[in-house]
Amino acid sequence: MKAIILSVLNFVFSIFRSQLSMRIENAALRHQLWIYKRKDKRPEIRPIDRIMWSWLSKLWSSWESALYLVKPATVIAWRRKKFKEHWTKLCRNGKPGRPSTDPKIIQLIRDMSKANPLWGSPKIRGELQKIGIEIAKSTVEKYMIKYRKPPSPTWRAFLDNHLKELVSIDFFVVPTIRNTVLYAFLVLAHDRRRVIHFNVTEHPTAEWTAQQLIEAFPWDTAPKYLLRDRDGIYGLTFQNRVKNMGIKEVKIGPHSPWQTPYVERLIGSIRRECLDYLIVLNERHLKRILSEYFSYYHRYRTHLSLKMDCPVSRPIQTKKQGKVIAFPEVGGLHHHYERRKAA
Repeated sequence: MKAIILSVLNFVFSIFRSQLSMRIENAALRHQLWIYKRKDKRPEIRPIDRIMWSWLSKLWSSWESALYLVKPATVIAWRRKKFKEHWTKLCRNGKPGRPSTDPKIIQLIRDMSKANPLWGSPKIRGELQKIGIEIAKSTVEKYMIKYRKPPSPTWRAFLDNHLKELVSIDFFVVPTIRNTVLYAFLVLAHDRRRVIHFNVTEHPTAEWTAQQLIEAFPWDTAPKYLLRDRDGIYGLTFQNRVKNMGIKEVKIGPHSPWQTPYVERLIGSIRRECLDYLIVLNERHLKRILSEYFSYYHRYRTHLSLKMDCPVSRPIQTKKQGKVIAFPEVGGLHHHYERRKAA
């Protein structure tokens, strides 16, 4: 009885259907019948069948009523897959999206990170900028060689602004191969992170330290403020000499090295980028090592605080100036890169 009622209803509805809708339904049913009549044991749905039903489902509103071969959800999945494949093909052809990175630049990034294992992505990006290659930090991180980070944390600058009339001083110790301890004294200018003066001694005194300050600021070149810690080495002799030079001392709080971040960061850089990889023989050897490092530090090492420039400002080279050549610094521990034309 139910089958008869359904047949009658279908007959009534067919009277009111448009001729085009009936023809489409006829074609859809015939197509499914043709699939079933193929010689395969199991009806195989070919790409042309998927394309036909994908378009039919898009153009004909009653397509679900004529579908018996698969579920309607399967046809919708075919449509989504076709849409995804279309845009994937466009992306592979290079039409949309970001432009690809030059393979030569990718290789240069890898060479830089391999030759300078102590460098992070900001330093490599800064070095690339100096040879006329503008590239995003994320791209450098994508292609650089990844090394395991040392367990010790890195220093961060806690001050956003620095004063042009302010310098910092500090000592740091360096053991030698003979188990003696050497004291290195630094005078750092805040404006361009320049090391104005340094010296090394095995027996530091207040008189010796005061003399270093005179050598650092001859004539009328003394700064207005001097930032230092509360070490006992800065005794009365030192304080009187500083006062006579017209410099005002600014002492940090007890046990607060974070209040002298620039010089502390410099000392950390000296250790991480130089002394941690070398064995110091004597005082003369340490002076030579520090001289080589400071030469590299001032002329070639890029700084985040200086917008990837060097303490001694370094010009940006263009691609027209020649091929990129690596120059070793500090005995090959670091490198700097320049463009040079072929001879």
